[in-house]
Amino acid sequence: MPYTKDLVDELNILVRYNLSTTLEGIKVHKTAAPEIIAATQRLYDKGLVSHKDGGYLTNLGREAAEQAQTVLDLLNPS
Repeated sequence: MPYTKDLVDELNILVRYNLSTTLEGIKVHKTAAPEIIAATQRLYDKGLVSHKDGGYLTNLGREAAEQAQTVLDLLNPS
């Protein structure tokens, strides 16, 4: 199954989280691009983030973000 645009948008939100701390979240403002707002809402609906506008990663969200970051690092080595 290939990645869809919606999944890529969700992955791009997940990799923005700072995984070195659980005390730092993100806030997606209402002026953000509609696809970013929608992706963040979907992550909330899936139980990966604590608020519909971002917030903190849930335990499941942290696991997903770690996996997303690992894949990104493998595909885009610095």
